[in-house]
Amino acid sequence: MNQDNGSAAEAPLASRHLCTVEFEVGGGIIGIGASPFGDQRLGYISGGRFFGPRINGVVLPGGGNWSRSGRLGDSASVGTFDARAVWQTDDGELVYLSYTGRSLIPDDVRATFADTSVPDADASRYYLRIAPVFETASAKYGWLNGLLAVGVGERTDFGVRHVIHEIL
Repeated sequence: MNQDNGSAAEAPLASRHLCTVEFEVGGGIIGIGASPFGDQRLGYISGGRFFGPRINGVVLPGGGNWSRSGRLGDSASVGTFDARAVWQTDDGELVYLSYTGRSLIPDDVRATFADTSVPDADASRYYLRIAPVFETASAKYGWLNGLLAVGVGERTDFGVRHVIHEIL
């Protein structure tokens, strides 16, 4: 094994804002239940919008997030995401998006999520991160096919908002 691996480890990680997406979860969360593999839920995407310096448009209804959760210690839930959606840009192009991710939500914060009359919890009190990838046949937006992105999310009264950054 090469002992001179220092240059790769020292390479800086840079990013820039790609867009912000607001997913509307109109049907709420469907609790499928706890199986031996974890507590499975489905959030149906009923619409939304995305906006950024190079790409803007709407989230088409029909996608969803199949999430699974479990416990991390005595006071927090941990979860995974398996989400898919189709975006339509303002100029009519289609972009397929899929993402995985993780959440870590303290029990006291999770309790506020269950009650829609309670204002949203401060996003700094929980961890919601995604790793989206994009696929499109559009020549104009073909650059999306080659990028890696990460996002920071927060729960909203309409669903979820992710601020997505492309990794340079």
